[in-house]
Amino acid sequence: MSRDIQVTFDAHDPRALSTFWRDALGYVHPGPPGVELPEGTDPLAAWDDFLARIGVPEDQRNTRSAVEDPDGRGPRLFFQQVPEDKVAKNRVHLDVRAAPGLQGEERMAALEAECARLVALGAARVRRDEPAPPMSEGFIVMTDPEGNEFCLD
Repeated sequence: MSRDIQVTFDAHDPRALSTFWRDALGYVHPGPPGVELPEGTDPLAAWDDFLARIGVPEDQRNTRSAVEDPDGRGPRLFFQQVPEDKVAKNRVHLDVRAAPGLQGEERMAALEAECARLVALGAARVRRDEPAPPMSEGFIVMTDPEGNEFCLD
Protein backbone atom coordinates (compact mmCIF):
# COMPACT_ATOMS: atom_id res chain seq x y z
CA MET A 1 0.00 0.00 0.00
CA SER A 2 1.35 3.44 -0.90
CA ARG A 3 1.79 6.21 1.68
CA ASP A 4 1.00 9.90 1.62
CA ILE A 5 4.01 12.10 2.23
CA GLN A 6 4.68 15.55 3.59
CA VAL A 7 7.77 17.45 2.45
CA THR A 8 9.35 19.46 5.27
CA PHE A 9 11.51 22.54 4.73
CA ASP A 10 13.78 24.04 7.37
CA ALA A 11 13.43 27.81 7.11
CA HIS A 12 14.37 31.10 8.69
CA ASP A 13 11.00 32.62 7.72
CA PRO A 14 8.37 29.86 7.41
CA ARG A 15 5.55 32.23 6.50
CA ALA A 16 7.46 33.90 3.65
CA LEU A 17 8.84 30.62 2.30
CA SER A 18 5.43 28.93 2.44
CA THR A 19 3.95 31.91 0.58
CA PHE A 20 6.58 31.54 -2.16
CA TRP A 21 5.83 27.82 -2.58
CA ARG A 22 2.05 28.46 -2.40
CA ASP A 23 2.35 30.84 -5.33
CA ALA A 24 4.90 28.69 -7.19
CA LEU A 25 2.76 25.54 -7.07
CA GLY A 26 -0.80 26.90 -6.96
CA TYR A 27 -1.22 25.54 -3.44
CA VAL A 28 -3.20 27.10 -0.57
CA HIS A 29 -2.54 27.84 3.08
CA PRO A 30 -4.95 25.75 5.16
CA GLY A 31 -6.98 27.46 7.85
CA PRO A 32 -6.40 26.98 11.58
CA PRO A 33 -7.78 23.84 13.24
CA GLY A 34 -11.49 24.03 13.96
CA VAL A 35 -11.88 27.33 12.12
CA GLU A 36 -14.27 27.45 9.16
CA LEU A 37 -13.00 30.05 6.71
CA PRO A 38 -15.64 31.92 4.70
CA GLU A 39 -14.93 32.30 0.97
CA GLY A 40 -12.36 35.03 0.34
CA THR A 41 -10.92 34.96 3.87
CA ASP A 42 -7.13 35.29 4.08
CA PRO A 43 -5.94 32.09 5.80
CA LEU A 44 -2.76 33.78 7.08
CA ALA A 45 -4.81 36.53 8.74
CA ALA A 46 -7.02 33.80 10.24
CA TRP A 47 -3.86 32.13 11.61
CA ASP A 48 -2.73 35.45 13.12
CA ASP A 49 -6.11 35.83 14.88
CA PHE A 50 -6.14 32.19 15.98
CA LEU A 51 -2.61 32.25 17.42
CA ALA A 52 -3.30 35.52 19.28
CA ARG A 53 -6.57 34.10 20.65
CA ILE A 54 -4.90 30.96 22.03
CA GLY A 55 -2.09 32.99 23.60
CA VAL A 56 0.89 32.17 21.39
CA PRO A 57 3.45 34.94 21.99
CA GLU A 58 3.96 37.16 18.96
CA ASP A 59 7.65 36.18 18.63
CA GLN A 60 6.61 32.52 18.23
CA ARG A 61 3.90 32.97 15.60
CA ASN A 62 6.22 32.40 12.63
CA THR A 63 7.77 29.12 13.76
CA ARG A 64 5.83 26.98 11.30
CA SER A 65 3.59 27.17 8.27
CA ALA A 66 2.14 24.80 5.68
CA VAL A 67 0.64 24.74 2.22
CA GLU A 68 -1.55 22.10 0.61
CA ASP A 69 -2.64 21.10 -2.87
CA PRO A 70 -6.24 22.34 -3.20
CA ASP A 71 -6.98 19.31 -5.40
CA GLY A 72 -5.58 16.88 -2.81
CA ARG A 73 -3.15 15.24 -5.26
CA GLY A 74 0.23 16.67 -4.28
CA PRO A 75 2.05 16.36 -0.97
CA ARG A 76 1.57 18.81 1.86
CA LEU A 77 4.56 21.12 2.34
CA PHE A 78 5.50 21.97 5.94
CA PHE A 79 7.90 24.77 6.89
CA GLN A 80 9.58 24.80 10.29
CA GLN A 81 11.78 27.54 11.68
CA VAL A 82 15.38 26.62 12.42
CA PRO A 83 18.18 28.89 13.66
CA GLU A 84 21.00 27.53 11.50
CA ASP A 85 21.82 28.62 7.96
CA LYS A 86 21.74 26.28 4.98
CA VAL A 87 25.40 25.36 4.54
CA ALA A 88 25.47 22.90 1.62
CA LYS A 89 23.55 21.74 -1.41
CA ASN A 90 20.33 20.06 -0.41
CA ARG A 91 20.37 16.30 -0.98
CA VAL A 92 16.70 16.18 -1.95
CA HIS A 93 15.06 18.73 -4.20
CA LEU A 94 11.74 19.27 -5.88
CA ASP A 95 11.24 18.98 -9.63
CA VAL A 96 8.42 21.32 -10.62
CA ARG A 97 6.73 19.97 -13.75
CA ALA A 98 6.27 23.22 -15.66
CA ALA A 99 6.12 21.89 -19.24
CA PRO A 100 4.32 18.55 -19.26
CA GLY A 101 4.05 17.02 -22.71
CA LEU A 102 6.15 19.71 -24.40
CA GLN A 103 9.46 19.10 -26.18
CA GLY A 104 12.30 21.03 -27.76
CA GLU A 105 12.09 24.82 -28.04
CA GLU A 106 8.41 24.86 -27.07
CA ARG A 107 9.31 23.10 -23.81
CA MET A 108 12.26 25.38 -23.09
CA ALA A 109 10.14 28.47 -23.81
CA ALA A 110 7.54 27.27 -21.30
CA LEU A 111 10.29 26.65 -18.72
CA GLU A 112 11.73 30.12 -19.36
CA ALA A 113 8.31 31.72 -18.86
CA GLU A 114 7.83 29.87 -15.57
CA CYS A 115 11.38 30.76 -14.52
CA ALA A 116 10.65 34.46 -15.07
CA ARG A 117 7.43 34.20 -13.02
CA LEU A 118 9.23 32.50 -10.14
CA VAL A 119 12.14 34.97 -10.20
CA ALA A 120 9.54 37.73 -9.78
CA LEU A 121 8.29 35.85 -6.68
CA GLY A 122 11.78 35.73 -5.16
CA ALA A 123 13.45 32.66 -6.68
CA ALA A 124 16.90 32.79 -8.31
CA ARG A 125 17.93 31.19 -11.57
CA VAL A 126 21.06 29.01 -11.32
CA ARG A 127 21.45 27.59 -14.83
CA ARG A 128 19.71 26.19 -17.90
CA ASP A 129 20.52 22.67 -19.10
CA GLU A 130 19.70 22.23 -22.77
CA PRO A 131 17.84 19.18 -24.08
CA ALA A 132 20.12 16.18 -24.67
CA PRO A 133 17.89 13.41 -26.04
CA PRO A 134 17.25 10.68 -25.21
CA MET A 135 18.35 11.16 -21.59
CA SER A 136 17.24 14.73 -20.88
CA GLU A 137 14.50 16.93 -22.27
CA GLY A 138 16.13 20.04 -20.75
CA PHE A 139 15.51 21.81 -17.45
CA ILE A 140 16.26 24.96 -15.46
CA VAL A 141 17.90 24.81 -12.03
CA MET A 142 16.69 27.42 -9.53
CA THR A 143 16.74 28.22 -5.83
CA ASP A 144 13.85 29.38 -3.67
CA PRO A 145 14.16 32.57 -1.56
CA GLU A 146 16.07 30.68 1.17
CA GLY A 147 18.50 28.95 -1.21
CA ASN A 148 16.84 25.53 -1.54
CA GLU A 149 17.57 24.12 -4.98
CA PHE A 150 14.75 22.94 -7.26
CA CYS A 151 14.35 22.29 -10.97
CA LEU A 152 11.81 23.34 -13.54
CA ASP A 153 11.32 20.42 -15.88
